[in-house]
Amino acid sequence: MPAEQEYVLKMEHISKEYSGNRVLKDVSLHIRPGEIHALMGENGAGKSTLMNILFGMPVIHTTGGFEGTVEVAGEPAKIDTPLKAMELGIGMVHQEFMLIPGFTVTENIKVGREISHPNLVSRLAGRSMETLDLDAMARDAKKALDTIGLAIGENALVRGLPVGYMQFIEIAREIDKRGIRLLVFDEPTAVLTESEADRLLEAMRTISAQGIAIIFITHRLDEVMAVADSLTVLRDGEFVARREVKETSAVEIAELMIGRKVEKLVEADGEDTRDLSDEKIAVSLRDYHVDMPGEQVKGVDLDIRQGEIFGIGGLAGQGKLGIPNGIMGLYDTTGEVKIAGRPVDLGKLGEALRNKVAFVSEDRRGVGLLLEESIEENIVFSALEVNNDFTKKIGFFRLYDSKKAKAYAQEMVERLDIRCTGIRQHAGRLSGGNQQKVCLARALALNPEILFVSEPTRGIDIGAKKLVLEYLTKLNREQGMTVIVVSSELVELRSICDRIAIVSDGKINGILAPDASDADFGLAMSGTRKGGKAHG
Repeated sequence: MPAEQEYVLKMEHISKEYSGNRVLKDVSLHIRPGEIHALMGENGAGKSTLMNILFGMPVIHTTGGFEGTVEVAGEPAKIDTPLKAMELGIGMVHQEFMLIPGFTVTENIKVGREISHPNLVSRLAGRSMETLDLDAMARDAKKALDTIGLAIGENALVRGLPVGYMQFIEIAREIDKRGIRLLVFDEPTAVLTESEADRLLEAMRTISAQGIAIIFITHRLDEVMAVADSLTVLRDGEFVARREVKETSAVEIAELMIGRKVEKLVEADGEDTRDLSDEKIAVSLRDYHVDMPGEQVKGVDLDIRQGEIFGIGGLAGQGKLGIPNGIMGLYDTTGEVKIAGRPVDLGKLGEALRNKVAFVSEDRRGVGLLLEESIEENIVFSALEVNNDFTKKIGFFRLYDSKKAKAYAQEMVERLDIRCTGIRQHAGRLSGGNQQKVCLARALALNPEILFVSEPTRGIDIGAKKLVLEYLTKLNREQGMTVIVVSSELVELRSICDRIAIVSDGKINGILAPDASDADFGLAMSGTRKGGKAHG
């Protein structure tokens, strides 16, 4: 093969900014013909932006374009529309199905590429009136279905088919396209059963054997090890590493994705006088399930001790965020939940709050804040609604105690170093880091015994991170508060937590001490370690 044909795709030195925020920084991606190449990285690593560039999506070209070069089959390529990508033989198997339920399998596979032949009317009225060659279309559809091993009638209606079948029809539609040389699979197994996922991986092998290259975007390391030839890891918009799969391991890949162990961000002051006993359980979960889209929990058993700082980590989309969101009643749950030994009915809105549990959501703008209200109103809102705090009784009435509310809000602004013009400033005008601090202040106003904090330092600078983590440690040490931190930042969890549970595929895949080895954490996050336990 000539040198210029060595790669079906070369993306070199790709950089991209949105409104001054650089989301890709000098990233390169090389894909060989017939290669299954895994593109890996946490949410926010830059994978979607890189694929948007490859497909010429409007979001790229309406925001100033990008830096770098793209070559397809050894030739420079200017891909400024999805149609241009298609013409170059690049296809996408989407996470969300793009099928038409009322059409047959054949009609969905051939939509936009119908086969027709002239008739008397078309000779007068034009090609749009030609007769569809349904037999020829069905033959093409069957050929594509046979290629991926899907035994289904080509004339069956798509409506009502199992989810796994729909995913395969999406694939068949792409490989039916003429001149296809590269397919992108975007989290293709996310909605499939285990057996369906195995069939899909086998179909990917079949496709690649025909010389069609595949970019495989996934968080599931076992699938990468099973089917991929090579991989590229991105982190925070930057290229981290390219590896041949036969020369690496799931542990190394996990380490590359999450970043290696570094020094603790904070150190607890003074002697640790806490009595952490397995006999005193703050939160107990048994066969706990949460139906949170993209973060499903699938049968968790977990005991969190009273007075500890407990971490919950794992790769994106594995279920860690579902645990606190379910406990707070934000999504449907099943199983047994006990708070301080008391069964909790999560079907009742506000039940967790009534049991002295507070929550700082990862979605601070969607769930955590009243953006058009003041800092003061945001801080006291939950305590006012739930506990009637910040009120004073006058006769038969309870009125808002403005003086008390202002004093508390001002105290929290100073304690958490919330950078603002004053407590009357609208929360929506604060920076992300300061919004996070307001969310924390609001949760603390409830005077909780148990505090869940989800992604506490997302989007804030290193100084603010240190302050938030130190304050969580202080609450735990000085007030005896049980603190549960859910985070994608393993370094942060290892800085402040007594134990860390790693969630993989909706289940606890290990409970580790913060000083456990990088290899142990890598194994747990990769889904290959089972039943790890930390004592003490």
